[in-house]
Amino acid sequence: MNDDIIYFDNASTTKPYGEVVDILNTYSSKYFFNPSSVYIQSQNVKKTIEDARKKLSKIINCSKDEIFFTSGGTESNNWAIKGIANKYKFKGNHIITSKIEHHSLLNCCKYLEKSGFKVTFLDVDKNGLVDIDQLKNSITDETILVSIIFANNEIGTIQDIAQIGKICKQNNVIFHTDAVQAFGHLNIDVKSFNIDLLSVSGHKFGGPKGIGFLYKSKNIQLENLLEGGGQEKNRRSGTENVAGILGLVKAAEISYTDLDKKNEYIRDLRDYCISRIIDEIEHCRLNGDRINRLPNNINISFEFIEGESLVLNLNKYNICCSTGSSCSSNTLDPSHVLLAIGLNHELSHGSLRITLNTDNNRGQVDFFIDKLKNIVNKLRELSPLYEDHKNK
Repeated sequence: MNDDIIYFDNASTTKPYGEVVDILNTYSSKYFFNPSSVYIQSQNVKKTIEDARKKLSKIINCSKDEIFFTSGGTESNNWAIKGIANKYKFKGNHIITSKIEHHSLLNCCKYLEKSGFKVTFLDVDKNGLVDIDQLKNSITDETILVSIIFANNEIGTIQDIAQIGKICKQNNVIFHTDAVQAFGHLNIDVKSFNIDLLSVSGHKFGGPKGIGFLYKSKNIQLENLLEGGGQEKNRRSGTENVAGILGLVKAAEISYTDLDKKNEYIRDLRDYCISRIIDEIEHCRLNGDRINRLPNNINISFEFIEGESLVLNLNKYNICCSTGSSCSSNTLDPSHVLLAIGLNHELSHGSLRITLNTDNNRGQVDFFIDKLKNIVNKLRELSPLYEDHKNK
């Protein structure tokens, strides 16, 4: 990354750790062997993968045999939802999720609706927290799966996963959580949280793109999403992405080393940034829970302004932010997450997401806010809505 770039879009993707880049280079050039081959070089690579799988399992407190490597969060979500739906449709056809899930999960549920499944999309409150009473009341004898995002990718709100997992266990319902934004930033114990399925993507915490994993409890069954040569214990076929797997695990190890200390630093920087924006710029609001949010997440809506204009103008100063999920950046529709927490279309279109990491500092935040204030003022001068507001 260029030294003059201020990168505040870590929810979109992260810069790989140097150690990860070294692994990618080494296992793409020197140890490039196919783990399925029988000669010693390939078998050594296969053993390296299994050792890495064991390291990963210790982080979330599961068996290494419950970790299955995938191409990332989208595949893991699709595999979890479709795999459970098809495997347990003899028991029921009802799935429960929330209105603020990632599109990879929402669109998967909409696909299943066309196939005859019933899906309940739970409401959330103004901070993005799932309505627990609605969850309890929505569970029926036909419910086979509950899937609730661990921490939202747009507004950063962290759900009460332990409580949701407990409810699912009490009702004998399988529980999946999309932990793509949470893993590497929050401590996760799948056993104490009663999580049956968990999705992760490597590039969200300093790992490579194109690699992730799905945790699947040994107590549940899951229909395969991909068929082929029988890799990953005949559950997820396709030649293993050796460099990606080892890079992901190395990134996980680094991320969870001194995690509390790292989060304290990022949280202080986040709160400083939020306070300056709220105190110094009129007609804006913080989206998501003020306290119960990811340590690095800031989502602000600015009245009378298009968020995309903010992003483009900030980029003139080599500042990288986003309006929300990068996976939906090609659509002009307002954020479904912001609409779900009660914002109108105008405020939803005026949102800016700032996501930090330990490479960022106060100097960058101060430079960003100084430019942001000027850009907001200039854009509002051009806004007929703001002109009407002033006249009123």
